Parts: sequence; structure tokens; C-alpha cells
Amino acid sequence: MKQSKTPLFERDFALVVAGQIISLFGNVILRFALPLYLLRQTGAPALLGAVGAAAFIPAVLCSPIGGVVADRVNKQNIMAALDFSTAGLTLAFTLLLEQAQLVPLIAAFLMILYGIAGAYQHAVQASVPLLVRPERLTSANAVINMVSTLAGLLGPAAGGMLFGAFGIRPILWVSTACFFLSAVMELFIRIPHHPRPGAGGVLSTVAQDLDESWRFCRREKPVFLSVMLVLALFNLVLSAALIVGIPVGVVQVLGMSDTRLGFTQASMGLGGLLGGLLAACLGERLRLRQGSAILLCASLTAAVMGAALLPGAPLRAAWWVITAMSFSIMVLSTMLIVQLSTAAQRQTPPELLGKVMAFIMAVSNCASPLGQAVYGGLFEICPAWAVLMGVSVAAALIALYSRRVFRRLDSL
Repeated sequence: MKQSKTPLFERDFALVVAGQIISLFGNVILRFALPLYLLRQTGAPALLGAVGAAAFIPAVLCSPIGGVVADRVNKQNIMAALDFSTAGLTLAFTLLLEQAQLVPLIAAFLMILYGIAGAYQHAVQASVPLLVRPERLTSANAVINMVSTLAGLLGPAAGGMLFGAFGIRPILWVSTACFFLSAVMELFIRIPHHPRPGAGGVLSTVAQDLDESWRFCRREKPVFLSVMLVLALFNLVLSAALIVGIPVGVVQVLGMSDTRLGFTQASMGLGGLLGGLLAACLGERLRLRQGSAILLCASLTAAVMGAALLPGAPLRAAWWVITAMSFSIMVLSTMLIVQLSTAAQRQTPPELLGKVMAFIMAVSNCASPLGQAVYGGLFEICPAWAVLMGVSVAAALIALYSRRVFRRLDSL
């Protein structure tokens, strides 16, 4: 008698994954197309940097709040409500596009979009252990992470082709449909809900978590604070420069099409995928003491990009160089993030792990908005190649400073 095979994943988890695929696709093509539309309409890198900085702030602030809310509210309700809200907001943005002032409208919409995205992912991640059996949890998390990576890979490529061929409005309609369809699917998900008791409100709980995480890092793992300083400085100097500089370099300096910019940014998603695979394959052979060398290599990619943008460089060859360097820096950064995440997981008590990881991510990313605003102005008044060359030197100095920090972390 044949035994019936149980499916790898149950129906409700499959619906979560399908909803995430659709919702993330709509989110990613919007986050690609709207800054590009702003740059095309205004031709002002300073505005691009300022709007990008404003949009990033809610993502940093909403991440810890989203984690607390996900512990208290049914995850299915959170996901459906956020997707319905985003569909409505995108529809409203579409109708107001030619009736309101462009810069404030895009800035406000991107701020809401980034904030919702930060809260949405917490609900998805918190739902996974409730929907799959313990022996399949690792595989389920791998599926969720792969969906995010593939969205980052395919979204910019599709967004670039759609924007280049049809403009911004079809992207807005496609995104609205994606969010609405995802929300409808999420209405049929059944997620067990066991709210955690809390002594205070959401904001007070967030404050308590941050305080507890700070005290743990300061008293038990002061090296974590040094790592956060290195990451915050690197995000301020290099990551923020590339967020602004890659669109400016490809679109304004090289005069490439929107489709080519989409492929350049899609290469970063591919680099993240390869970096994760390399980290998984190399495993324990990757040592944290090599972290400074990874940061140094990442800083050199900015110098190569700057050289590609020098006056007189062949345009097509320069685009290929920038695309290759975008791919390379994501390979390197993903490998380092995997190593750092593993070290934090090993050295943090399980009951503190979630809040400590959220604290590390919030502090590490908090300088990025400031960097984007500053670089927006720099790319407006200075040649792009000069800015990137300077960024490379500053990032290399941070990499050299980080050598002692990573050695201390590796020795624990």
C-alpha cells in the first residue's frame, strides 16, 4: 500500500510566499522607478539624494515598531491591511501625479512605502515558524529569503524596461494591481495567533527593547558597538554614495537608457544572491578577521567606477564596468553581512537575539539618510568621478580601521 506524500509546505505558507512574491515585485519596481522618474524630470541629483534620505528614515524607525506589532497583532491581518493600504495609496498617488507638486508628492509617497515595507517583512518572518513544521523551518526561511533576493533581481530589470518603454503610469497601475491581488490572497491565510502579553504600549515596548539591547552590548559585548560604528561609517561613506551615484552616473553622466539602469541595479540583486551562496558554501572557511579585507575590496569598487566615469571614457564600456562593480560590491557586502549575522547569533542569548539584531541593524543604517542627502549635493556640484574617487579613499581608511575590530570579534 502506497503512503501518500505530504507536501513540502502547507497551503497557508504557500499563500504567504505567493503573496510576498506579488507584493515585493510591486514594491521593488516602484522603489526603482520613482527615484528615476524624479531624476529624469528634475535633472537634480541633490533632490534625488534629499528624497532618498527622507524615504529611508521611516524604514529605520518602523523596523523595531513592526517587530513589536507583529508579536501583538495577527500577522495575517497585518499583511492584508498593509497591502490594501499600499494599493490605495499607490492609486491615490497615480491620480495626484499631475495635479500636485512633484517633489513633495514623491517624497511623501516613498516615505510611506519604505515604512510599510519595513513593517511588512517583520510580519512575514514572524509568521514562518507558525506555518511550517520545525524540521522544515530552515527550508522555509531559505524560500522567504530567496523570494526577497529574486524580487531585488527581477524588479529593477522589469521596472527599467517598463519605464523605458511606457513611462511611469503603467508601473503605478501594475504596482497597484500587485498590492491589491496580494492583499486578497492574504485574506485566505490562516495563521495561529498567540499574542504576547505586554506591560505597556508599542512605543514603550520598543524603548524597553532598545534599552535592553544597548545595556547588553555595552556590558556583555562592547565589540558589537565597535562593529556598529564601522558599519554605520561605511554606510554613511560608501553605501549612501552608491545609492545616489549609480543612477547619476548611468543616467546623467553616461546618458544610458532606463532599461540599462534597471539591469545595472538588477546586477546588485544577482550579486547578493551569489554572495549568499558563496557564504553558505565556504562556511567556516570564512573568518571574520578577513572582514577588513572585504571592506577594502568594496572600497576599491568605487574607485573603479570613478575611473569609468572619467571624461573621454567609452560610454558602453563604462556602463559595463559600473554594472560589474555594482555586482561585485553586493557579492562582498552580502558575504560580510552573513558572517556578522552568524557571529551575533552565536554570541547573543536566544531570548535577546531578535531585539539585539534589530538594534544592530537600526544603528548600522541610521547614518545612510544623512549620507544620501550629502551626496546628492556633492554630485550636483562636483564631477561624479571625483566624488567616487574621494569616497573610495575614505572607505579604504574605514576598512583599515576595522581590522582591529574584526580581529576582536573573531577571537570571541
